[in-house]
Amino acid sequence: MTPSNPISSATGAATGTSVAARRAAAGTVLLATVGSVGDLHPFLALGQALQRQGQRVRLLASPVHADRVRACGLDWQALGSAASFEAVADDPALWNPRTAMAVFWRGLRNSLQALPEAALALPTDRPATLLVHPLLLPAADLARARRPGLRVVAAWLAPQNLRSCHDPMMLGPLRVPRWVPMAWRQALWRRIDRRFIDPACLAELNAARVAAGLQPVAHFMPHLNALADQSITLFPAWFAGTPPDWPPGLLRGSFPLFEPAAEAGLSTTVQAFLAAGEPPVVVTLGTFQRHGGPVLAQVVAAARALGRRTLVLAAQRAQLPLPAAPDLLWQPYVPLRLLLPHAAALVHHGGIGTTAEALRAALPQLVLPWAFDQFDNARRVLALGAGQTLSSRRLRVGRLQRALGEVLQSPAIASACQVCATALAADPELDELCQRLWPDCEA
Repeated sequence: MTPSNPISSATGAATGTSVAARRAAAGTVLLATVGSVGDLHPFLALGQALQRQGQRVRLLASPVHADRVRACGLDWQALGSAASFEAVADDPALWNPRTAMAVFWRGLRNSLQALPEAALALPTDRPATLLVHPLLLPAADLARARRPGLRVVAAWLAPQNLRSCHDPMMLGPLRVPRWVPMAWRQALWRRIDRRFIDPACLAELNAARVAAGLQPVAHFMPHLNALADQSITLFPAWFAGTPPDWPPGLLRGSFPLFEPAAEAGLSTTVQAFLAAGEPPVVVTLGTFQRHGGPVLAQVVAAARALGRRTLVLAAQRAQLPLPAAPDLLWQPYVPLRLLLPHAAALVHHGGIGTTAEALRAALPQLVLPWAFDQFDNARRVLALGAGQTLSSRRLRVGRLQRALGEVLQSPAIASACQVCATALAADPELDELCQRLWPDCEA
């Protein structure tokens, strides 16, 4: 794998343009995201980069993320309620690929009104941009209808957010064979739309569109993929190439890895555990996962069979159905940037942010996907040679033990991890991507 630099260096402002004039060109950027901490972190990194550029930035996110946003020096505005966030996270149907969209839509409904209201409150004498999580694009389109001139930028966090009929084509846990004709691939996506996506959200979306004076749409996903004025990828070209059916003019970026505050450090509890033995296996199923207790217990058992200690990250101690032990530490949250350099391997759900952190740390990973883009991310880790993957729904301790043993001991995996870390380190800085999006503002 050869590291690539898909974003050329941004050009400076035209000769003779004063700093004051460039600052005057800066407008307001509303960042809006939904979902877990993993969905939030890229937007925190984007917001900080945009502020360095001179943009006025406000981040719309769930109230459960308010403290994290403010700690990064960004203005925060509520999108939805803490109650709606918790209701979505607590619903086990979120982790069934057949029902996930119906559950997630319950947390998106409020955006159909909230984003247009936020856009209307912006000053009309300056340019304005709405930079959003892909699932908020339909709401962003409603905002653009209410606030003429609003620019909508889609931030695609993971390759499967951008639907494609080209390889590798994943339908949940199922990979479509290479020999399947293109017409059949297109028909598969249409079938998924009709059975699982459109019934969950299309009626409510079209009611909001008609109320805003817009025409109803026939299907949710094709509509979503056609809405943005500009699209950017928050993952690099070496992780996922650009298939021909992705949006034209797509700006390729890299992983916008979130950096903890300069004064942040590992707690004394974590430091003591790390110092008490060999590097542990770190396990996380993501901050949104509330139903993974049996899987956590199986991973701990597999690590113990290999003579390995385990550090488990889960929002609540009750999610880990095991008693305290010297070889086991539970923590509600530890920044992966600080923790992973001290780990032997990472077992995780396949979230794109967690995957990227493991790649940055050159850490072997075992991916146990549940839903959404996680299956596709897992396959890409496997293709890079940076780890292994098993289905989270058909786990056995014996299979886990063998896969984890390979991840921990394989020289080929260790070598591939180093190659990935080198490629990631060579990727352009996030500031360069922002300068490409707003070339008239000071970097």
